Formats: sequence, C-alpha cells, structure tokens
Amino acid sequence: MDSVGERTISSRLWFWAHFLLVVLAWMGPFLADWYILACAYGLVLLQFVVFNRCLMNAHHDLEEEDNHNTFYAQLLESVGIRLPRKPLKRFVRTWLYMLLGILAWVIQVPGRYIPPIHIHL
Repeated sequence: MDSVGERTISSRLWFWAHFLLVVLAWMGPFLADWYILACAYGLVLLQFVVFNRCLMNAHHDLEEEDNHNTFYAQLLESVGIRLPRKPLKRFVRTWLYMLLGILAWVIQVPGRYIPPIHIHL
C-alpha cells in the first residue's frame, strides 16, 4: 500500500510528465513531421472520444467529473487566469489539437519548413 507521501511524489511526477507532453504538443509543429503529429494528435482526440476524459489527469489527482476541469484550466488558474471551464474544455477536446495539426501542415508543406525530427517518405 502506498503512503500519502509516495502518492504525492507520484502525483507530482505525473503532473510534470503531463506538462511536458502539453509543451511538446504545442511545440510539435516546429519539431516533427506533420504526419507524425497528425497521428499523435489523433490519438489524443481519440482518448477524449473513447474515454471521455484525459487518461493522464487521474494520475496527478485532477478531478474532471461534473466541474469541466482540464489540465489547461488547472495550469491557467494556477497563474491567476480564470477562463470559463466548460468552453475551455470544449475547445481543448475538439479544436485545439486539430488546429495544431493544421498549423504543422501549413508551416511544413506550403511553408516548406523541415522540422528537426524529419522522416523522409
């Protein structure tokens, strides 16, 4: 059985892993090929459709039941930015990752940007 201290450390590690993935998702269009990102962003959206939640949230004690909480809301509120949770959740879970994928395609294909993680097909 885990002690409270161990859960706290585990929760913090999951929080920072989640934070790192969010930062990588936002930097993705500049780091990796658009088709790799389309798959990654598609998997993120798929988890929202299949599980109706972000699978990482529970690992760092983020409750999202009935209060429309998201990792983005948690981050923004921690720095004093309060946005309506329900529209933010809807945006993150429907549009954000599609827009990041479109951005990746636009800067890489018409913009001819070659990211550092490039797999020539």
